[in-house]
Amino acid sequence: MTSLNAVVIGIRLFISLFIQRLLAEIVGETGIAKIGSLRNLIQMLTSLSSVGVFNGVVKYVSEFKEDKAALTRLFSTAFVFTLLGSVLSSVALLIWSAPISEHLFNDSSFAYLIKIVAVIVPFIAMQRVFNGIVNGLSKYKSFSKIELIAYLIGSALTVGLLILHGIDGALVAIAVIPAIQLLTLFYVFLKVLREYMSFKDIRFKAPMAKALLAFSLMSFVSTVLFNFVEIDIRRMITAKITESDAGVWTAMTNISKNYMVFSGALFGLYVLPRFASISKKKDFMNELGTIYKTLLPIFGLGMILIYFLKDYVIALIYPDFTGMAPLFKWQLLGDFIKLASMVLAYQFVAKKMVRNFIFTELLSLGLFYAFAKAFTTQYGLEGVVMAHFLRYAIYFVVVIFLVWRYFNKQKNTNIG
Repeated sequence: MTSLNAVVIGIRLFISLFIQRLLAEIVGETGIAKIGSLRNLIQMLTSLSSVGVFNGVVKYVSEFKEDKAALTRLFSTAFVFTLLGSVLSSVALLIWSAPISEHLFNDSSFAYLIKIVAVIVPFIAMQRVFNGIVNGLSKYKSFSKIELIAYLIGSALTVGLLILHGIDGALVAIAVIPAIQLLTLFYVFLKVLREYMSFKDIRFKAPMAKALLAFSLMSFVSTVLFNFVEIDIRRMITAKITESDAGVWTAMTNISKNYMVFSGALFGLYVLPRFASISKKKDFMNELGTIYKTLLPIFGLGMILIYFLKDYVIALIYPDFTGMAPLFKWQLLGDFIKLASMVLAYQFVAKKMVRNFIFTELLSLGLFYAFAKAFTTQYGLEGVVMAHFLRYAIYFVVVIFLVWRYFNKQKNTNIG
């Protein structure tokens, strides 16, 4: 699965390099900042419009794949959640399109874009839920095929509209990509979906509402608040330094997200279903060791390579983005610790350890926000990535302690 995923990510990285270079040349640093804010909004909507059921769908599909009645209860609940989430999200975007545009872009003239996103919201919600089914079934090949086809079509649309209409074209393309992803998923995966999902049996009922609401709460914290904090930090950089510097930081996070997308796919497809099926500490430690031995050396070597080639990376992708080079060491160190800690933290999701998950996520976001505000005053733009590193160093230690405590409690309960 790792090898197959690596091929898809490799192709995506190559295309992404070309698109990021084109964006840098045509829209510049300020345009990159605007694109970053739009992507944050869409990420928030993936959680809000689907009421954060993705991880719950992954977990329960992996557990109930042989139980059609249980799957029908799960899909009915997910349908109710996504319908309510989509309607509320779309209405809110339509009513407050101008103030949302002002908050995201410091410009209310992009209200038309927020209205386009409002129309796309149902596609975002459905894509998220059906993607959860693909992940829950661990259909690696189908997932890779969907990802690749959707990315190729989305990239072609982005490039075309960018060349024709500049920043407006790029923003519109990014807004409609979720619809492309959903249509691609149906094209590739509809036959398999019908094997597990009987559309005619789905009812407007939510028998698993309580079970899924725990995942909704976790998703709200990890996705909605995370992206809200990113938007606010981008606004802070714009206010304290310049919008161009906000674009430089966004470009740095774009590079980070491009290589971290590999781990994101792996967590949903493999780590979450696997951890959900493990109950003993020994089995967990063995699985954790296997994941760490497979992933960390690959990522570590890749990050070292990126660091030593950072000047070439900047020249290749963002040639006019001065001031990016000092950001690499802190971003890469933070991302490496983030990867190691996220693998452990998926135990919270797999076992529905809601309080532990929410506590660690709020701690992480709070530390990042506080450190970024404090360090930016003293160290400028570099302070934001220093905050990124320090926040995950503390987060990792806390997650280790909480997972260790969980298994100790389990051991004591079994003894008792």
